[in-house]
Parts: sequence; structure tokens; C-alpha cells
Amino acid sequence: MPDYRYLIVGGGMTADAAAKGIRELDADGSIGLVGAELHPPYSRPPLSKALWQGKGEETIWRGTADRGVDLQLGRRIVALDVDARVATDDVGETYAYERLLLATGGRPRRLPGAADAEDVVYYRTLDDYRRVRAVAGAGSRFVVVGGGFIGSELAAALTGAGCDVTLVFPEQGIGARLFPADLAAYVTDDYRARGVDVIAGGLVQGVERADGGAMVTLADGRTLDADGVVAGLGIEPTTELAEAAGLAVDDGIVVDEWGRAGSESVYAAGDVARFPLHGLGTHTRVEHEDHANSHGLAVGRNMAGAGEPYHHLPFFYSDLFDLGYEAVGEVDSRLETIAEWTEPYRAGVVGYVDGERRPRGFLLWGIFGKVDAATELLLGGAPLETEQLQSLAG
Repeated sequence: MPDYRYLIVGGGMTADAAAKGIRELDADGSIGLVGAELHPPYSRPPLSKALWQGKGEETIWRGTADRGVDLQLGRRIVALDVDARVATDDVGETYAYERLLLATGGRPRRLPGAADAEDVVYYRTLDDYRRVRAVAGAGSRFVVVGGGFIGSELAAALTGAGCDVTLVFPEQGIGARLFPADLAAYVTDDYRARGVDVIAGGLVQGVERADGGAMVTLADGRTLDADGVVAGLGIEPTTELAEAAGLAVDDGIVVDEWGRAGSESVYAAGDVARFPLHGLGTHTRVEHEDHANSHGLAVGRNMAGAGEPYHHLPFFYSDLFDLGYEAVGEVDSRLETIAEWTEPYRAGVVGYVDGERRPRGFLLWGIFGKVDAATELLLGGAPLETEQLQSLAG
């Protein structure tokens, strides 16, 4: 039975960042990593960004093994005994540990009417990218389901690759859960102007194989023929292992500001962790790159004895053709918003505020390098002034 000082369950960016954090304080302690994919840890954002813009796959690898990490790939931990500090994988191998990190991430949400359809790629992994890339080309027809973060990026990437793209989602505009309604409408019109057939308010009822490709049936009876169907619907946190082990779960594994999951020997980080959001008085999960890296690093350091609370406010970013943004804090279209545009819908700042006009989040639209300044305003907690928005936008 392998016996590690640190056992990391999960093989994504968070797992790699945690190994880095451990090594910053403990150069020699044994680290084991058990990951379900056959690939070692890699960066995920290029799967919908840089790899479609000419970057090679060699640019995504994170070199986890170079830190002296023992990689157990193609394995999945299926049972934990937190009292005995033993984990068991899906082929019966057991692993002893002193400290455990759950970096299990999440599984893609599936279409209710096509959860098991073999012709739908629920886009998340390198193998998903390779599968879609093999079909993508000039004139290939794709249906992309989902108008959020991944769906909008994929629609842009496939259009850039010369594909004919139909984008289907139930909301009234692209990014409607994040962007104010007028900005979502602008982005939707922009996609249409670039040749994307956008079906807002569309629900997929079923997907079936047809003529060497697939046929997508919508709830209103329309059918769409495609060479490929890709869904980007977000993820559900993979918490079953934690639940079975008796850990607290509430839309993710509940952790404190040090990343501890109710025990000095068990931690959780990244997509799967529900953590205290410093300065905003709430708990949340974050599914973006910056949090995967920063939380993984911080929790890895704490596993090695750092004792440092995680007070970072994660940010995220996206590129939508030549539109782009950075965002920090709670960016939720259900909140009241205040906008300051230097160029309408091309460059400006949207502040998301509470009932007392205190900022909860910022969308920096076409504005870059201002995340730190926006974060200071969020942590300050004072009512947002027009001059402050103008400063961010300037």
C-alpha cells in the first residue's frame, strides 16, 4: 500500500497548484496524486481559447511530476476512511496518507433530454477538445448548447475555425446570467453579425444520430442537423466521496478559510470547495482558473503547515471574438448594476451593487489591468461613487 505524507485526489489545475504549494514549504515530503484522466495535470482555459488560436498542446502541460509527485493516472478514489487515513481506488488499490486534499472538481451538467446521447460532447477535458477538433473544419456544422462562459467561447472558437455554428440556450441573451440585459443583447447581436445562428430561448429536447452526424430536436419542434454537438452547461461539484466520508457538503465541500474540510487531516480546494469569500460576507464556489490556481496553492501551503487564511478574491476573464473582459467578485445579473462606458458596449465598467450601493462585483468590459483597483473597492465596502467607476473605466 503506497503511504504518502500528502495525498491529492484529483488531477486538474487545483491539484497541480496544491503540489506546488506543498513544495514551497516541504521539499521532501512524499506526494501522491490520483487522477481519473489518463493525462497528467494541464491548463484547461486553452481548451476553449489558445488551442483554437494556433497554440500547440505542448503549451498546456503543468509539469506536476517534476515536483516529485507520484502520479496515479486513470484511477478514481471511490472510498475514504478518514479515521484510518486510508483511501481506496476503483481497482482496489489503497493509499495511506497523513494529509488529504480533495480536488475532485466537477462533472459537466447534462441536457435533460439527451443526458446519455453519445453524439453530445459535454466539453471539459483535453480528450473532449481532441474529439471536437477532429470534426471542426471549414463548412462543418456544429450545434453548441449553452450561452454561458464555455458555450459562448466555443461558439466563437468554432466560428473562427470556419465552422457553421448554431448556438442554443434558454436565456434571452448570451451571458444573461452575468451581464446586464442591454449588454447581453449587444453581445447576442454581435454574434449574429459574425455569422453565428443564435437561438435564444431555445430548449434542447433530444439528440439522435442521423446521416453520419446528429439531429438536435428543440422543444418547439424545430430540428437542427449537425456534424457535431457540443454542450457547455457548467459543472456540478463532485461531492459524493466527501458525502460518503461524512464531510459537510452544501453545493460543494464546505471548507474554512484555511481549506480544512472539518478535520486537521482533510482539505478541499478549487471547483469543488465552498469557501468563505473574504470581504463580501458570504460563502461560495468558484469554477474559474484564477481560483483553481490561487486556492490550490494556498491550501497546499496550509497542508504543509503555513497556517495562512485564504483572503484572495478570485477573478475570471473571457474572450468573445474581439470582445473581452475581466471580472471580480459577485457578477450576477440579478443584482442592481451601475455602468460607466467610455465606448458603449466596447469599453467600460459595470458595478454590481447591493441595496445600499455597496459594490459586490465588477465587470471590466474591454478594460484590463484594473482587477486590483476593483478589488480594493470591493473590500472597502463603501457605497460606490460615479467617480470611482469613471476611474476604473479610464
